Amino acid sequence: MKNDSIVQMWKEYKKINAEAPTNYDAWAFGDSKEMADELAELVLEGTKTATASNYILYELDNEELPYVGLINVILDGEGNAVAIVETTSVEVVPFDEVTAEHAYLEGEGDRTLSYWRDVHETFFKKELETINQDFNYNILVVCERFKMVYRK
Repeated sequence: MKNDSIVQMWKEYKKINAEAPTNYDAWAFGDSKEMADELAELVLEGTKTATASNYILYELDNEELPYVGLINVILDGEGNAVAIVETTSVEVVPFDEVTAEHAYLEGEGDRTLSYWRDVHETFFKKELETINQDFNYNILVVCERFKMVYRK
């Protein structure tokens, strides 16, 4: 069951966008309350307009990849809805081919590719350990861009 803040935000969004789909997902960035709060704040500021995820996890969970037009409710570290974003592009590339532009659009740290690689290598290694896989620079990364279409 979705929490009240998600349901309420979706109702408010539907009032101003009757064409919005009936299905949506709600999720938080990262793997901790602190990271979810930090990255949600970057979305609200307009600094974060992209994200990257580990392709293999989509395969293992038999989960559909994000696609252009996908609508998601972004949650903070407490699980409260803070924004709604729409996916504007999706590209699957090897880790070592993620571009400096994508790293910049993710809005984290100093926004450089070097920073992005350091942070995401650590994050992906941690994820891969949970499924007994090793990190390498050729792992596929889902690079998703989005725009904020609604906020509280």
